[in-house]
Amino acid sequence: MPKKKYATFEDSLAALEQLVSQLEQGDISLEDSLKSFERGVTLTRICQNALQEAEQKVQLLIEKNGTQTLEPFTDE
Repeated sequence: MPKKKYATFEDSLAALEQLVSQLEQGDISLEDSLKSFERGVTLTRICQNALQEAEQKVQLLIEKNGTQTLEPFTDE
């Protein structure tokens, strides 16, 4: 399986979902399953890092004057 770089969280997540689907079907060899699993671990880490970065950005956006000020969400 060729290694690819995924530009976005969504690309990485889609690739991970495809790998999981292939593994669940069980129609691939043990060697290919191990390679897919290894790639899945890498994709999982990419997704986790992207989510962590997004969470940090959100934290920065909600902080004002060194304190957090959460405001209720409204549909307006």
